[in-house]
Amino acid sequence: MKITDKKTGSLTIELTMEIEAADYAPIEKKKVAERRRNAEFKGFRKGMVPESLVRRVYGDQILADTVNHVVSEGLDNYIKSNSLKVLGEPIASENQPENTWESGQDFKFVFDIALQPEVKVAVEKADTVVKYEISASAKDKAAMVENLKKFYEGRKEEKSAEDIETEVTGRLASEYAQESEWRLSKDIRDYFVKKAAVELPEDFLKRWLLQANEGKVSAEDVEKEFPGFIEDFRWQMVRGTLMKEWGFKVEDKDVQEAAEAYVAYQYAMYGMGNVPAEILKESVQNVLTDRRQVERLIEQVEDRKVMDKIRSEITLKSKKITSEKFREL
Repeated sequence: MKITDKKTGSLTIELTMEIEAADYAPIEKKKVAERRRNAEFKGFRKGMVPESLVRRVYGDQILADTVNHVVSEGLDNYIKSNSLKVLGEPIASENQPENTWESGQDFKFVFDIALQPEVKVAVEKADTVVKYEISASAKDKAAMVENLKKFYEGRKEEKSAEDIETEVTGRLASEYAQESEWRLSKDIRDYFVKKAAVELPEDFLKRWLLQANEGKVSAEDVEKEFPGFIEDFRWQMVRGTLMKEWGFKVEDKDVQEAAEAYVAYQYAMYGMGNVPAEILKESVQNVLTDRRQVERLIEQVEDRKVMDKIRSEITLKSKKITSEKFREL
């Protein structure tokens, strides 16, 4: 096997892999023998099917599996031997030539590989992010007062105007506190993504997204969603760098607690506050056996750990703002 590489950008490499028949023939022969031992054809005893018949029926599949195995192993060895930190996964190059898929032929494969950029970002007291203190506008208060008056009309728990006013104040304060926290997290994230100025091979990532989700998304879908994806990707890299720098790790206990909080929140959303412990436990276990759910929870834990640390290190500048002005941000 011959592997050559060519730098195509500051973070991209074009890798050409030339595979001769001698590189894959022993593996192909072994796979044919394995299939022959287990093949069942009418008129032949198991294990006694002629090799020529096995190759005629299963040859194409065996060849594809064999070559894919050699290619995958070659890519892994190249990445490990060169200590490359790969971004995403290698993808077929647009310069990929046509191969003749017949046993005994030589093959040529061309891949594009993207490398992870070096991320440098300091978190210090000089970093300043605004924390908004939201006050309810008269319009928002009046709207909620009217809604509550309608809600309590004719009910046994009918409340006085003073009681409604107190409830409105409490509800809006809680609502605005959550909105303020959400905005602060977003602004911190945006601030450090901008500060880190992480360079990424955007053209490669668009092609990678399209190939990785083949049949599920179109080029138009990728183009439309890419701005949000790339910013999230940059934040993941900043967050990962800070996790490593601060020695943070996500323990099983962290994921367990996150799953419990998620399940409790889901039940609360449906107004189920007193769910039996056994049902909660079963629901949590279901979440923890779902790989995608666990990955999402791990990201949440990492976000929380990094955000908490950042907030303790930077300067938060308090700013009062009305709810109407806040919505205009």
